[in-house]
Amino acid sequence: MLDSMEYIESNLDNELYIDDIAAIACMSKFHFQRMFNMLTGYTVSEYIRNRRITVAAQELVNTRSKVIDVAMKYGYESPESFSKAFRKIHGISPSDAKKDSQSLKAYPKLSFQIQIKGDVEMDYKIVEKEAFTVVGKSIRTTTIGGENNRKIAAFWEESNQNGFTGELAKNCGPLGLIGICMEFDKQQENLTYLICTEKNIDQIPVDWEERQVPSATWAVFPVLGAMPDAMPRVWERIFSEWFPATGYEHAGGPEMEVYLSDADPSSEDYYSEIWIPIKK
Repeated sequence: MLDSMEYIESNLDNELYIDDIAAIACMSKFHFQRMFNMLTGYTVSEYIRNRRITVAAQELVNTRSKVIDVAMKYGYESPESFSKAFRKIHGISPSDAKKDSQSLKAYPKLSFQIQIKGDVEMDYKIVEKEAFTVVGKSIRTTTIGGENNRKIAAFWEESNQNGFTGELAKNCGPLGLIGICMEFDKQQENLTYLICTEKNIDQIPVDWEERQVPSATWAVFPVLGAMPDAMPRVWERIFSEWFPATGYEHAGGPEMEVYLSDADPSSEDYYSEIWIPIKK
């Protein structure tokens, strides 16, 4: 991971490809992006954009470089697109940044450190499951800036209030209510999130969708605690502790949060699970 950060840093003024960055970290592109986002809160593309704008601002302030030259150097097709991105980060235009005593933001280069943990073991089981059909409703959301977390939480709240999850619960399959992240786009900037259950009825309402979840080997992690706080804590441990410790890799398919319990989700003993497709 440290080598991949060095590679990004030394090529901010060149073309950067996720495949190359991931290969330096000895990971698949998908697995690298998921781990990077889970550990840092940024997508890889966001981090690169923020670093480029940070370095570009320093160059504008400390040299006589023209705005158009800096824009081209850091991969922007026009001064206008550069100015838009620059203003979004710094709140001022590139031209204003060249003036004295302007307040600018800096996104520092990331560094990873190994922490010896292991004081709390992680329970998990490996499950082989054939392909199955789910039914429910979905939203499409960006992962930039954590927008997916906000939209997914709002989607659950809306679905609980309008009675949709109640209708799903009446037709639950063996896994209960499921939240699925799927259809990640090429650069991990967007995903589809589905609130659903395994299909066990022939006729479904016209506004529900059907999706196929492919057969996979799943790592299943128990989650014990009140929602929504308990789930992110386990996700973080999976990517920062479990994957590095076991030799498994993300298989690149859908990820599932499974809500098996009928108990109050806000109770401290609420039980749920995280399902991740894996390969050796």
